[in-house]
Amino acid sequence: MLFFFKYQNSSVLRKISCKVHFLFLLPFFFASGTLTFAQDCPPNIDFEKGNFDGWTCYAGNTYTSANNNIINLLPTGPQPDQHTLYGPESAGLVDEFGGFPVICPNGSGYSVKLGNTSGGAQAEGISYSFTIPSGRNYYSVVYHYAVVFQDPNHLHFQQPRLVLEVWNETDDVLIQCSSFTFYPVGSGLPGFFNAGIYDSAAVWCKNWTAVTINLNNMAGKLIKLFFKTADCTFRRHFGYAYIDVNTECSSEFTGATFCPDDTAVVVTGPHGYARYRWFNSNFSTLLGNSQTLTLQPPPPRGTVLALEVMPYDGYGCPDTLFALLYDTLTLRANAGPDVLSCNRNPVMIGSNRKEGVVYNWNPPEGLSDPNSSNPRASPSSTTAYILTVRSRGGGCMNRDTVVVTASVIDSSLQVSGKSLFCITSGDSAVLSVNPTDSIQWYINNTPIRGATQPRFRATQTGNYYAQLFTFVGCSAGTRRERIIVEVPKPGIQYPVQYAIKSFPLPLQARNFGEQYVWSPSVFLSNPRIINPVFTSPVEGDQIYRIKIITPAGCETIDTQLVITLKDVQIHVPNAFTPNNDGKNDFFRPHIQGIKQMIRFSVFNRWGQLLYDSQSPEARWDGTWNGAPQNPGIYTWIFEAIGLDNRRHFRKGTVMLIR
Repeated sequence: MLFFFKYQNSSVLRKISCKVHFLFLLPFFFASGTLTFAQDCPPNIDFEKGNFDGWTCYAGNTYTSANNNIINLLPTGPQPDQHTLYGPESAGLVDEFGGFPVICPNGSGYSVKLGNTSGGAQAEGISYSFTIPSGRNYYSVVYHYAVVFQDPNHLHFQQPRLVLEVWNETDDVLIQCSSFTFYPVGSGLPGFFNAGIYDSAAVWCKNWTAVTINLNNMAGKLIKLFFKTADCTFRRHFGYAYIDVNTECSSEFTGATFCPDDTAVVVTGPHGYARYRWFNSNFSTLLGNSQTLTLQPPPPRGTVLALEVMPYDGYGCPDTLFALLYDTLTLRANAGPDVLSCNRNPVMIGSNRKEGVVYNWNPPEGLSDPNSSNPRASPSSTTAYILTVRSRGGGCMNRDTVVVTASVIDSSLQVSGKSLFCITSGDSAVLSVNPTDSIQWYINNTPIRGATQPRFRATQTGNYYAQLFTFVGCSAGTRRERIIVEVPKPGIQYPVQYAIKSFPLPLQARNFGEQYVWSPSVFLSNPRIINPVFTSPVEGDQIYRIKIITPAGCETIDTQLVITLKDVQIHVPNAFTPNNDGKNDFFRPHIQGIKQMIRFSVFNRWGQLLYDSQSPEARWDGTWNGAPQNPGIYTWIFEAIGLDNRRHFRKGTVMLIR
């Protein structure tokens, strides 16, 4: 097959900025009538090794200088959250703002995300250099891009952006017709939509879109693709990009080679132009004005078509291209190797999409898109999927089959009995799962030795779950269940409480129970609450047993002694001996029936305050500022509020004896 091209018009530098998702697809080459991968395509330009082999990763920052946007990058290797590689395990994931898949639906199995939502005037990039084979004067690279960026209403040179540069490194020349800077506001590109407000700024997105880079007449040249993304220069707003490359190298037109049994010929022009006009070879007849031209019935082999393409404003150069049509195409379906789908998680089947080929999968159930070349399959049962391929003209039909083994594990967890119980109650919790090939129970993320059956009896406090396995290699974890096995708290004796006859006294039990029972119930306002009020019409002692019952059913018995007095008792000694012999070393009041101390103060003979306290445990050790005081007479004052709600005041003297 032979294609002819005529390149026209001057270079135009495209200027639109933002951070963008890019997917790059290298087209295919028709040789000897068979659709084949060209042997001279650069290795791993599509990331199909699942790594960055052959690519150079960069990181840096962005800033403005003299009303120009400057992106400063240095080679760094892949950086976390700046160069993120998505593979088959990411099937089904969508962008959080745009809602489109992170892997291009018609691309390869891998894509790279450049950037993040952190802002901070970050910049990142990746580049790939390759040599166009000698003799290949008709060569193009097709990339798909989708964009996500904030629009902070800054000036254009301050906005988040994506920059695409294509360099002829052999001659150190930027190929300006294929080099662009993207940002959303005011661009001539259609398809942008507002995804809402994030951090007070609108987020603009553009779904996957194809663009062709024309590298004709550059056989033998070293070409460098360089993709750069950057946040806004004020550090707050973000933009980011995805990249996916499909290693198929070709000339400009898809469908120029067609099938002998086609009922029509469908020829596709290069992607990414605003207007298309198709002509016969001498431009005497206009044949169509869209990217795709359908000729029905097929024209004679050797027919020459001419195509005029006009770019979006500022996005490339006008061009005139020629194609020679041949009926020598053959197709072969590739459904891919048999795969395993665990728990209906999507797995990719098929292969990379070929332009000009129509795909259909049967049955369609469980597929993300039955008309995609590489849909994501998540069947509920093992399914044999049949792939049928045809050219767009209807010919070259071919079939292939792939078996997707479905292993679906029921990971539900049932609980019998109580998940909260007392160890003395005889209760328990029984955890159950549906039978599976292999089971392992865990407590607090630690496997329980020997716990490999569908039922497990939990006898200690912890977080329980089971991990379930099938012989084909799938696994699933159950939800986690918190089991609490409580041990009763030991009972204690509360401090003695003093009450005044006929005056109410609030009592208080320890606060850890759900139910409380005071016995006997005499003199109590309510014996079944945590804080009953005690009121006795007589003097004497009363002992209570307080049964505390927790939500788990554990019981604790505490005791409380209440002494009822006729009135408030205040006794202050008239002498003390602070000689550290353990006998009468402190001067303090002996009180009963006091609910609030106001003051207990001691003065020397000159009225100087030596000690003052508001504590019911107040006591003077016979010192002032750490110095022992001389023997002699000292004056004291006592003041407090009694349980009878009266103010009690006393004063007197005390003899300090050494």
